[in-house]
Amino acid sequence: MNEKLTYKDAGVDTKEGERAVSLMKDHVKKTMNENVLTGLGGFGGLYRLPMEGMEEPVLVSGTDGVGTKLKIAFLMDKHDTVGIDCVAMCVNDVLCQGATPLFFLDYIATGKVTAEKIADIVSGVAEGCRQGRSALIGGETAEMPGFYGDGEYDMAGFSVGIVDRKNMITGDDIKEGDVIVGIPSSGIHSNGYSLVRKLFFEKMGLTVDTEVEELGKTLGEALLTPTRIYADACAAVLPNFKVKGIVHVTGGGFYENVPRILPEGIAASFEVGSWEILPIFRYIQKCGNIEDKEMFSTFNMGVGMMMVVAEEDAQAVVESLRAAGENASIIGKTVASESDRVIIHGNI
Repeated sequence: MNEKLTYKDAGVDTKEGERAVSLMKDHVKKTMNENVLTGLGGFGGLYRLPMEGMEEPVLVSGTDGVGTKLKIAFLMDKHDTVGIDCVAMCVNDVLCQGATPLFFLDYIATGKVTAEKIADIVSGVAEGCRQGRSALIGGETAEMPGFYGDGEYDMAGFSVGIVDRKNMITGDDIKEGDVIVGIPSSGIHSNGYSLVRKLFFEKMGLTVDTEVEELGKTLGEALLTPTRIYADACAAVLPNFKVKGIVHVTGGGFYENVPRILPEGIAASFEVGSWEILPIFRYIQKCGNIEDKEMFSTFNMGVGMMMVVAEEDAQAVVESLRAAGENASIIGKTVASESDRVIIHGNI
């Protein structure tokens, strides 16, 4: 009964946590800019708001995680890309309101801290912040022994952006005859993985190392492809054109996300064939014998972000996006409808 108990005996190694912070410092520094007023180690991250020229600055925030895509990272023991997914899920939402991303914070919880693994995860977060034009100004790594399985972790993020109120994008002024411009996804992104894992791993008995001819890579490589971040795409368009609505196509696919920006009495009509449906989606549909509507209700189907613009601006917006490196295309239009909210013409 006189044995001395330490925090390490309980499963929390503070020294390993300190080593993890040391290893991640170089990754974090690469995301800093002149508005960051603190380094790592403070109780709170400080960021100077760049409000010059704004009449009524509005902060826009978003928070999200990576979901069960993390299970793929565990199976592959590859942890340097899921941080990109975490940033993407938050920053892309903030972009939908017309905001300029400012800063990001992350939260990682694990049963046991391994410094190299945490540094790998944060390297992905830092890369996501670079792509998302955001400074990584803080975060938390929580060691919770007995709470997570061996080698497992969860992560979430929080993004903040800023927009002048007069430039906020709400979808309120979308009307019949507007045009929908689609910007490609890189794959499944970070939604639909519960269905995907059940199909490939439980029903079909595949593994992450299974070579899939239709995909030209292993199943694990295809499933772990990072989510695209659309900060550069928005920066190429928003200062020059009136964008009436932006959709980040996440969980719920077309049918749940597109209506979020549509006024009453307006539906979005899409033409299958006007954009590339990526091979991963065709493979999922074939293997699972999944109906078209279920596919469009679950996945992004090759479109990660949509912009709704006036018909007279549509082609110029497409050209601006292509000049910025995006293979954008006109994928649909808005129509009057008192019942349907999303109409999809054609088959996959």
